[in-house]
Amino acid sequence: MAYVQGFVLPVPADKKEAYRKAAADFSPIAKEFGATRQVEAWGDDVPDGKLTDFKGAVKAKPDEVVVFSWIEYPSKEIAEEAHRKVMNDPRMHDMDMPFDGQRMIVAGFTPILDEGGRGHMGYADGALLAVPAANKADYLAMEVRHAAILQEHGATRVVSAWGEDVPDGKVTDYKGAVKATAEEKVVYAWIEWPSKAVRDAAWPKVMADPRMHEGKDRLPFDPRRMIHGGFAPILDV
Repeated sequence: MAYVQGFVLPVPADKKEAYRKAAADFSPIAKEFGATRQVEAWGDDVPDGKLTDFKGAVKAKPDEVVVFSWIEYPSKEIAEEAHRKVMNDPRMHDMDMPFDGQRMIVAGFTPILDEGGRGHMGYADGALLAVPAANKADYLAMEVRHAAILQEHGATRVVSAWGEDVPDGKVTDYKGAVKATAEEKVVYAWIEWPSKAVRDAAWPKVMADPRMHEGKDRLPFDPRRMIHGGFAPILDV
């Protein structure tokens, strides 16, 4: 994977199957235009935050669930051409989109870390954070260290993708989601697990590992504005 389009959106809880079907109907179109993988993950363990959280990022209503979704492409050029074709494809006009598109946030990201395989995924941890552009190297070094620990405890893939094409939105956007400053870049990240049970068993061990806390007094980003949550895949093609 050389490029990823990351999405976060609110979907009414009673529209889960309608959303899954719409995403599945879109998959052949995305593949036709060059996508190599599409994942749709339904909010399962999405906590409230003090400063930022996934629900606030998309102004989710009490009866809505946050979806964390991404599409992988071989390159940024293919992704941009695919987006242009999708927006002009008449098949898109016939699809029922069971969510408020005005509150969906979408952007393009370049992976700076992609560790692990691409096998079966039973659960995902998703995260958004704001990292000062000047701290990119320090952030990557931290993520490389953390990825190794996560994989020791069962994670199958760890990805961090650097904001490349992150537009301003009228209602919601990634920058607002993490209260990013002009000097910061938005990072879209996820961890793949074989199951929720493996993930739940792993996190206490991961957080108890002293290697996870090395340099915690000089983190290369503001952890108070990091958004995180657990998601169950409803589509992975």
